[in-house]
Amino acid sequence: MNPETLSIGIDIGGTFTDVVCRLPDGTLKSFKLPSTRANPAQAVRDAVAFMVREWKIAPADIGRFVHGTTVATNAVLERKGAKVGLITTEGFRDVLEIGRGNRQEIYAAVVPPQTPVFLAPREFRRGVPERLTVDGAVLTPLDEAALAQAVKELLAEGAEALAVCFLFSYLNPAHEQRARAIIHKIAPGLLVSLSSDVDPAFREYERTTVTAFDAYVKPVLDRYLTGMEQNLAADGVAAPLQIMQSRGGVCSAAVARERPVRLFLSGPAAGAIGGALIGARTGEPNLITVDIGGTSCDIALITGGTPLIRADGIIDRYPVRVPMVDVNAIGAGGGSIAWLDGSGLLRVGPHSAGSEPGPACYGRGATDPTVTDASVVLGYLNPAFFAGGALKLDPQKAFDAIRTRIAEPMKMSVEEAALGIHRVVNAQMAEGIRLTSINRGVDPREYALVGLGGAGPLHAAALAQELYISRVLIPSRPGVLSAIGLLAAPIEHEAFLAYPQRFEEVKPAAILAQLRALDARCTELMTLDRVAPDAVRIAYSADVCFVGQSYYLEVPVDPTQPDTMLATLYDGFLAAHERIYGHATRAPARIVNLRSVHRAGGGLTINEPPPPAGSTATPKATRKVLLAEDRTPVTASVYDRDALPVGVAIPGPAIIEQTDTTTLVPAGWTAKRLASGDMLMTVDV
Repeated sequence: MNPETLSIGIDIGGTFTDVVCRLPDGTLKSFKLPSTRANPAQAVRDAVAFMVREWKIAPADIGRFVHGTTVATNAVLERKGAKVGLITTEGFRDVLEIGRGNRQEIYAAVVPPQTPVFLAPREFRRGVPERLTVDGAVLTPLDEAALAQAVKELLAEGAEALAVCFLFSYLNPAHEQRARAIIHKIAPGLLVSLSSDVDPAFREYERTTVTAFDAYVKPVLDRYLTGMEQNLAADGVAAPLQIMQSRGGVCSAAVARERPVRLFLSGPAAGAIGGALIGARTGEPNLITVDIGGTSCDIALITGGTPLIRADGIIDRYPVRVPMVDVNAIGAGGGSIAWLDGSGLLRVGPHSAGSEPGPACYGRGATDPTVTDASVVLGYLNPAFFAGGALKLDPQKAFDAIRTRIAEPMKMSVEEAALGIHRVVNAQMAEGIRLTSINRGVDPREYALVGLGGAGPLHAAALAQELYISRVLIPSRPGVLSAIGLLAAPIEHEAFLAYPQRFEEVKPAAILAQLRALDARCTELMTLDRVAPDAVRIAYSADVCFVGQSYYLEVPVDPTQPDTMLATLYDGFLAAHERIYGHATRAPARIVNLRSVHRAGGGLTINEPPPPAGSTATPKATRKVLLAEDRTPVTASVYDRDALPVGVAIPGPAIIEQTDTTTLVPAGWTAKRLASGDMLMTVDV
């Protein structure tokens, strides 16, 4: 096999690990296996062993190995990061704890912490004498002796990594860079995060927070990636390890170690990239992707074929200013547990049964009812063909779990309770879609919905119906589309810097000089990824706001036309402001940040197996199902997706089965297989 074209994509989710192998001829092989939560890397090693054993793949023939991981996110959620020492400008030691004045839970009797103090409790924070002015000039030189003493004290306290965040260092990083040199002289090899590297932008609290997050997960991710590389080498895989970043591009493990905070949304970003790939091959540029796995539902908006990128995100209630694919993740998936609150009302999630022990129907000792258990009771899932038959489900255990925990306390039948579980979880996901679309000024009725993940196709039509969406796309391999997205993602690196200048003050030549400096940084990172300079595509942008505004908009910059560059940038800002906020005026504006993004590669050609010929489709079975609009079970035809010819209409109620998922076609909907191998569901008018 050609090592340049044999590629592996492995995405670790909360319940399943998805694996895709693209062979030299463009065909795909895929499978799912349970995630190993205690040691996520073990699932990757199990996947490699499976491919060698079952597919007869030689590890030495693997030319590309791309991985999506939740290790950084889990370290935060489970509070398993490093002990971080935070060094700040004297007098600003408590910025991390003070935060902003906004209170997220205004009606809570006991208010949870509003800032991530756990990253660096007060005994792990030190202020040292140094000060820059508002324009980056040195006002007070760095007190190197005080810094050295602070470092020694933090190490004595048990600090495992250090974060350094000095005032106005985004304008002049000299003091932070000198601090790193002193730290490494005292403690060679200690992992250090500088705010001028991690987030060189204004707003002290946000910059301090993201730098502390970077230091918090850096040792965890370093150990994980080191172990992963050692495992791959031991298994004979010579391909360099690549990691999906939150922004939707991949990078080498070496680069990921430098900026681990950029991996928080690694897996969900891959799902959005996979959704964009499906949109491109079906001619649907505007999509809402709904990635429903066992633990969560990840919702993303794709406009004009490109996933929406936001400048910051939220991790466990806390702001993290890192560019990322705009994914709204909610705790609603197949493994989400159904429960009754103190008022006796039915709730679903956010807690999940995960893969260990999993839903009650897995037969692994769990007794809490889940969405998957409800799907079994309602007849949507074939207990003998779950995950292609790799896992046999126990319908009686699903029935008993719902009966004892939900149906009997609510004095209703088990079937009614199961239908209620589906209605509640669908309502939660529909609200998540509204937040992702309507809250951003997008009418979801003008978009197609893409159901992906192991449970996405099961809920897609119900969600579309709730939102009056008339078109639903089901990819050919929805259960592993995130892993496919890993292979479709470009190698990407972004660099930005603060450039606070009013339009009337700035000179085009100065902007061009700053963009060249950013290009140099991206070129260094591309070199680490072994990318030739002539293979790189470059895009520039600036963050712009009106003078006096606190928040800014990202606007493209065209440096090829220096004479009109600023005028075009200003007009682009006005157009963006009008589109997003509904108004704009030719008032004074200013630049906040400049940004350069370098990309190489991307896209994926897949040769799907040819569909069978014919003009009719024959169901392989029938099954009684209970749908939301019916009071009694109805008979649904069950089809094998691989046996469906192109263009044959499958009217609902119907169930379409494949190895990685099950698609539910409700009454009033029609499904058709497209020539691309994907499937389109439309609502009857």
